[in-house]
Parts: sequence; C-alpha cells; structure tokens
Amino acid sequence: MTVTPATAVVPAARAIAATSAGVRAAARIVARDDGRGGTCLPVLEGEGPLAPRRTRGHGGEARVLLVGAMSGPLGGDRFTVGTHVEAGARLRIGSAAATIALPGQAPGPAHYDVRLTVADGGALHWLPEQLISAHGSDLRVTTRADLAPTARLVLREEQVLGRAAEQPGRLTSRLAVRIGGHVVLDQELSCGPGAPGGWDGPAVLAGHRAVGQLVLVTPEFARVPAPARVLGEGAVLVPLAGPAALVSAVASDALRLRRLLDEALAEFGRLFPGPSPDLR
Repeated sequence: MTVTPATAVVPAARAIAATSAGVRAAARIVARDDGRGGTCLPVLEGEGPLAPRRTRGHGGEARVLLVGAMSGPLGGDRFTVGTHVEAGARLRIGSAAATIALPGQAPGPAHYDVRLTVADGGALHWLPEQLISAHGSDLRVTTRADLAPTARLVLREEQVLGRAAEQPGRLTSRLAVRIGGHVVLDQELSCGPGAPGGWDGPAVLAGHRAVGQLVLVTPEFARVPAPARVLGEGAVLVPLAGPAALVSAVASDALRLRRLLDEALAEFGRLFPGPSPDLR
C-alpha cells in the first residue's frame, strides 16, 4: 500500500519541494508491451521524496523499486503515485524499505494517494514494504485500482501501528478496486488516537499491531471463484463480487504479518493449479 521508504533526510532537497503546507511530490510510471515479449517503461519519473528506479526484470516482466530520496511523509505532506499498465504489459513494483509516517511542523495530516490502472491483458504486482505509523503522526492513505475485465493484479498492503514499544499515530487507510467499471471492494480502516471507537476491539484489530490485505484479481476467478476460508490464525480469504479475492490478516508484528500473507499466496498456488498468473 503505500510505498515511499524512509531514509535519511536530505535538507536541501526537501527545501526545494517544501511549502508552508508541507511537501508536494508525485511519481508516474507507465508500462508498455514492447512487442518482443517484454515490457518497456516509456514513463518513469518522480520528484522530491518519490524516486522510482528500474531494476533487473524477469522474463517479460519489468520491475521498479521506489526509493525514498528524503524522509516522509510528514504532517502536511501530500504524495501521489500514479501507475498505468497498458495492454499486455507486466509490471512489478516494490519499495526499498518501510515507509514511516512521522509528525511534522506543517499543520494538518499527511496524504498519500496511489492510483493504479491496468488495461486488458496487463498484469501488475504492487508489493510495497510496510507502512509504519509513528507516534504523533497523522496520515491518510488512499489506494485506488481500476482494472479492465481481463487485467491481473496482486496488491499487498501492510500497516504497522507504532515502532517498537511505541504508541501509534493516527492512520486512516482506504482501499478501493474496480473491475470493468464495477466496484468490487471499497473499505476504510482508521486506527490510533482520534479514530472511531472500537478500532482496537475484538471486532477489528483485537489488540494486534499489524494489519494487512492482499487483493488478487485474475480472470480465472470468473470460472472458479476463490472459496471463503480461514488461512491460519489471524488470516481469512473471502471472494469478491467479481474475478477477485481478498485476504485480510492481523498479527502481533510485521514479521508475523508478512509470513501470513506469504502463506496466503502459496495457498492460492495450491488451490488453483495449472495455467494461472504468477501470484508469488
């Protein structure tokens, strides 16, 4: 979900991008079928703290790593990442490190908006590292994925409430997915100080401090829907109203959460053998 990794602060760079209301920064990535069995990246650009870098691909898949060029998001910052996968292209995006939401001097919450579009026959793996909500921070994250009917998507989103032995900041995360113009998922979770009551209760996080989702979209689910089932302690799989499925998981820490989500991907490989997208 949400992917700018935290690194050392670069004061000069932040001064260039900063305003009295915080930093404004955007990144754009476009993947295109190169006509030779591979994927090219005609657009790969970022500014301020958002620095996309192409890495070694695999087969016909292009790979991009989002590298943090400065710290953030801080209070008042507004980051935007836009990714478009054209017909037949294959793209995998990750991040170099976890994102740490921190308090800042600018008033108001930070905003991190991710927009993903995938055309027919395209495939996107959106696999950022964890988002950590540090004490005193206030971050609003919105991830929207808009897919054509035969597009494929693997989307992982992980949030950790607080660093070691630290109370979390305020974190509001919205995740929305449309397939062929139809909404199949639109959910929001708000945690930390000032969040609606019950977020830490038995019906939501139940005292856990790490929460994550996997969204899996593939045309194969139109023929064989993913069955609802429990995937070990703290994780559950539910089919969505379309060729898609959602895995939701809670855990005591980031390591356990990642293990649950990795096991869920492996479970999909066993449930749907034969010709299917590479979900791992």
